[in-house]
Amino acid sequence: MRVISGERKGMPLKAVNGMTTRPTTDKVKESLFNILGPYFDGGIVLDLFAGSGGLGIEALSRGMNKAIFIEKDGRAFQNLKSNIEKCRYEDCTEMYRNDATRALKILIKKEVCADLIFLDPPYKKSQYYKMVEDIVSNGVISDGGTIVCEHDTETNLPDEFLNFHKVREEKYGGTIISFYRLAEGEGDYVG
Repeated sequence: MRVISGERKGMPLKAVNGMTTRPTTDKVKESLFNILGPYFDGGIVLDLFAGSGGLGIEALSRGMNKAIFIEKDGRAFQNLKSNIEKCRYEDCTEMYRNDATRALKILIKKEVCADLIFLDPPYKKSQYYKMVEDIVSNGVISDGGTIVCEHDTETNLPDEFLNFHKVREEKYGGTIISFYRLAEGEGDYVG
């Protein structure tokens, strides 16, 4: 696992061995970022279920200003911390070792508004995708932002979460990446 492009291109990242995390492969990550950008002119990325932090670190390397990482697993959190230090991104990151649902409540209270959100829970925990409605209804994602959900082929995500609509879906083996953006002509969601 490595940083694919940007200012930290080629930097190796440490992943957790075992079954507790499932890092996004370099091939999928490269394709995902080619769809998203491939580069950014600032912004905030929120990496829920961050694992080793490969997606959020990649976003920083490609131009995001700040990353917020949420990871509950202790070993994965230590690798995340190590990867951030190795890439020298300590000054532009926040890390929370917490359950994603609890962490989201904290972010809502802090009025965090991200431009890019990665939601990649364990594949058998599809209930976590319901968090997208909380993200949208509480303004955790900007109007111009993108929510990226990574899931297995057995998990069917809806075409929309409130006023964020699925604009693209890509399949890579047993993995599907779904991209959600605000429907054109719609402003802030009023709940």
